[in-house]
Amino acid sequence: MQEKPDIPDQVILSCLQTEYGLDCRSVEFLPLGADVNTAVYRAESASGQGYFVKLRRGDFAEITVTLPHFLKSSGIHAIIAPLETSSRRLWAELDSCRVIVYPFIPGRDGYEQALSQAQWREFGRTMKAIHTAALPPALSNAIPRETFPSEWREQVLHFQSLVEEKTFAEPVAAKLAACMQANRQTIHQAVRRAEQLGRLLQTRSRKFVLCHSDIHPGNLHLSPEGAIHIVDWDQPILAPAERDVALIGGCPAWSNPAAVDWFFEEYGRAGLDPLALAYYRYERVIWDLAAFCQQILLTDAGGQDREQGYCYFAGNFLPGHEMDLARAVDPFPDS
Repeated sequence: MQEKPDIPDQVILSCLQTEYGLDCRSVEFLPLGADVNTAVYRAESASGQGYFVKLRRGDFAEITVTLPHFLKSSGIHAIIAPLETSSRRLWAELDSCRVIVYPFIPGRDGYEQALSQAQWREFGRTMKAIHTAALPPALSNAIPRETFPSEWREQVLHFQSLVEEKTFAEPVAAKLAACMQANRQTIHQAVRRAEQLGRLLQTRSRKFVLCHSDIHPGNLHLSPEGAIHIVDWDQPILAPAERDVALIGGCPAWSNPAAVDWFFEEYGRAGLDPLALAYYRYERVIWDLAAFCQQILLTDAGGQDREQGYCYFAGNFLPGHEMDLARAVDPFPDS
């Protein structure tokens, strides 16, 4: 979220004191991320201790905090676990928001800073540990399973029809509509290919593993000491491992062949399905297109978040970016 929510800072500080016993003297809004339902802050105690505070509106599933807590307790050090409240819960409630608090670890994300060879290797080892984690039934049963749904593809086709028929007065919506019109053939080809691959994968027997489901450079946090942390566990899923590793080499920031090799030398390439990799690269683009269409075409609200959303949307079609990288691993991109 790029726009600060209409929640007084003192209300957040009071919540931290009451629910977590944290005597924080200040809280600063951080304009980070593309999720318009999530606002993040940095709080600081009188002693200088920092905390990362997430305010989440809308749907909330307990697994988004219980799972990272379990993974951290299992010895996967790249996970930042949420702090417990005074009543030993992993979140608090504030009006219509859930409040989740983490230790604040200074650093940059994977867009701001390129990973070193050592960090790429650690990333590969960490993803292997996550994908081989043995989950207790209580956690496993709470995590949704991959079904290769057509929902997002149908949404994109709906929005494509909408921009062909409707004129948008709001400037950002008008730009997005023009971008969709200019790329209509590419969009239809991606949707068609994802549909074909999804139907094929439904017929195959594949091992499902724990997946983060939103692995991208913005969800990789790099500390000044060189440690890596995987953040934002809002959408875990049991799915083929390709759901996570498809973006290794599948986005511009992570497309360096040497870096991809460093990752897979630790993670391993055995058993990866090229068709599943192609499916998830296409689907990743389709998810983004649908989400930004919802944000920009269905409402005029959002302020700076709208312009940022448009930039993310249009970036998918740039040469060498996400759409090209999806086609690059598809054995039959024009089928």
